[in-house]
Amino acid sequence: MTSVLPTKPADAEPRGSIVCVGLGMTLGSHLSPLARSHIQGAEVVFAALSDAIVELWLEHMHPDVRSLQPYYGDGKNGKSRAVTYREWVEVMMAEVRAGKRVCAVFYGHPGIFAWSPHEVIRLARTEGFRAHMEPGISAEDCLYADLGIDPGRLGCQHYEASQLLFYETPINPGACLVLWQVGLVGDRSMARFSTGPEYRQVLVDVLSRDYPLDHEVIIYRGATLPVEQPRIRHVALRDLPATEVGSDETVVLRPAAPLRANHAVRERLAVLDRGTESPA
Repeated sequence: MTSVLPTKPADAEPRGSIVCVGLGMTLGSHLSPLARSHIQGAEVVFAALSDAIVELWLEHMHPDVRSLQPYYGDGKNGKSRAVTYREWVEVMMAEVRAGKRVCAVFYGHPGIFAWSPHEVIRLARTEGFRAHMEPGISAEDCLYADLGIDPGRLGCQHYEASQLLFYETPINPGACLVLWQVGLVGDRSMARFSTGPEYRQVLVDVLSRDYPLDHEVIIYRGATLPVEQPRIRHVALRDLPATEVGSDETVVLRPAAPLRANHAVRERLAVLDRGTESPA
């Protein structure tokens, strides 16, 4: 009698997977051991890194690093970044669907100001693949450390700068205000890599409803190489249009007004406190 070897069930076949990891902001020093292990254990590594030095460093960790940067337009052909980001998702998913262990590496935290990592994880999970995100040290984390800001002290609000122009967005001048991508403020095409002083003037006009024109604005860029120092500039709000702001710089406004006490709620809490006091 001839023995028949059991066939491997279909669901035991190797399946693709993807993990999106954060490289941190400063080369080498911010990469977590867990993120490093995901990079080294992957079959294919995709890199969304604008710095060639960082890409070369990453190539020392893995033999198959594929840059996503060439998918960008050159700013002259009118290619929307939204198209680029969808292309990133498709090229990563092609390897996942082929059964590969994929790792995608992004600057800072992969889930902050990055559409593609969230979308590729959502799509992979929808199709039944394993997918997750590993956090990284973000520009926000570096900003708090370099500027000495504690978001728990007075509060901190974060907005993409164009959001203030496109929508009726409430601002609390009693808390810190952090504005991202001011260098691109007002761009509706998602095809440009910078906008000019006229666009920053519109931003200043909006901010001037809550801040005096002589209010200090901090323009911040964190260090990305170990030999660098953070770049911190101070200008008056009125001078922001005439000041060049890079796409990798963040604008911070410290509070312009003190916190206002809510006396009605304080009294309500005082009544509750008196009710919980032990009798003498």
